[in-house]
Amino acid sequence: MPRLIAEPLIRDVPDFPKPGIMFKDITPLLQSPAATVEVIDLLVADARDREADVVVGIESRGFIFGVPVAMALGVPFAMARKLGKLPYSRISEEYALEYGTNTVEMHTDAIDPGQRTYIVDDLLATGGTAAAAARLVERLGGKVCGFGFVVELEFLRGRENLLGYPLCALISY
Repeated sequence: MPRLIAEPLIRDVPDFPKPGIMFKDITPLLQSPAATVEVIDLLVADARDREADVVVGIESRGFIFGVPVAMALGVPFAMARKLGKLPYSRISEEYALEYGTNTVEMHTDAIDPGQRTYIVDDLLATGGTAAAAARLVERLGGKVCGFGFVVELEFLRGRENLLGYPLCALISY
């Protein structure tokens, strides 16, 4: 794949959110309409190839990319949110962090049984959040047909937590 116009727009922010972390900031990408359209178009193409019936966006930057992907495909959008953010009947899935755990939730009516679900987020790091979102989809009876990420941090080996699932990462570090 040729270099994306979005790639040089990913900004490195050293020591955020804590010392020793090199944060990959997508804000400059979002400030470029051409780069944003490029990223969304590529995610739409991948989701279309995987015959997605619904798109799930992982809070919060997965919403930025997931909604336009769902709109372009003409399919529903569902949210995977942090604990306590959804108002209706929901299911939860806990996942491990470097120190401790976190929880992601979905509404119980977000996915219909058998729906092919494409999960979108801005960044694949360790894969814990994405794997938890996949477990939620499967508990609701859906089938994960693929994942779409704007950025993948390969050195964190997040793909290892998503083995068996098709995965599209547009920019890798």
